Amino acid sequence: MNMKEFSEVTGLSAHTIRYYEKIGLLRHIERTKSGHRTFSKNDLVWIEFITRLKQTGMPLQQILKYADLREKGNSTAIARMDLLKHHSEALEEKLRQETQHLKKLKEKIEYYENLILSQNA
Repeated sequence: MNMKEFSEVTGLSAHTIRYYEKIGLLRHIERTKSGHRTFSKNDLVWIEFITRLKQTGMPLQQILKYADLREKGNSTAIARMDLLKHHSEALEEKLRQETQHLKKLKEKIEYYENLILSQNA
């Protein structure tokens, strides 16, 4: 698939895709004779994983570290798993905090609802 198609499927801009290639997140991208990028199904699966990591708050530097380990093959499986476990634990903590924030906001909303109801009674 060409850049336009890849961009549409992934929801990422061509600029972002080129940037990810430049910094080493996307590697070994095939090119046509005229130099245009062509993306494979494997590229699509990989960029979807990168996007998921990014959306869950993993910094690009950590994603790059994961990409470097991935490039080295199965001998880095433990290191990659450890990196993902660490991120998973951080994400779980963030979810706990966000849940607590949501609970407090709902309590405050309930307070105002009760206040308004009592003023209108």
